[in-house]
Amino acid sequence: MRYVAGADIALGKPARGGAEPSNGRGAVVLLSYPDLRLIEHHLVDEPVPFPYVPGLLAFREVPVLARAFEKLERTPDLLLVDGHGLSHPRRFGLACHLGLLLDVPTIGVAKSRLVGQHDEPGPEVGGSVDLTDGPDLIGLVLRTRDRVSPVYVSVGHRIGLQPAAEWVLRVCRGYRLPEPTRLADKLSKGRRLQEAPR
Repeated sequence: MRYVAGADIALGKPARGGAEPSNGRGAVVLLSYPDLRLIEHHLVDEPVPFPYVPGLLAFREVPVLARAFEKLERTPDLLLVDGHGLSHPRRFGLACHLGLLLDVPTIGVAKSRLVGQHDEPGPEVGGSVDLTDGPDLIGLVLRTRDRVSPVYVSVGHRIGLQPAAEWVLRVCRGYRLPEPTRLADKLSKGRRLQEAPR
């Protein structure tokens, strides 16, 4: 494992007279592993190509994020996406779409539950419980910081659920969100990032 990437998107304000955002700001960051130094980051701001339909957000977001990934000079060995993978009503969320398109092992790390039920995980870092929907195991609810709200981890592409949770913990640096998606979130919202010297 040499490089781990994070991806996030922020939707802009609606166009004048419109009800839906007109643009998406797709952000991708590439970090070295295991030191998690920022190597590359790219931001693409362009129109979203698909109307808002609940459960089909990937059709709005993936085209914008894919353009940001086209700018990367290096290929990530692992991708963390701010969104759901298997833990989606159709069992195919943003992390699945993007992972399949890029053919990179991909993990969905979401801040809130989209579907399913779970108990409360233990209060310490690493505490986890299954996220289930009926008979299906669709993810893990994982505590990444002591006594802080957990995140929702699910399989996106080419990785198992338990390894996905282990990787999320490996790339956390004292925040609730893993470092790749935390930095991608900052970049998508217009905050500046500092790359490591070349």
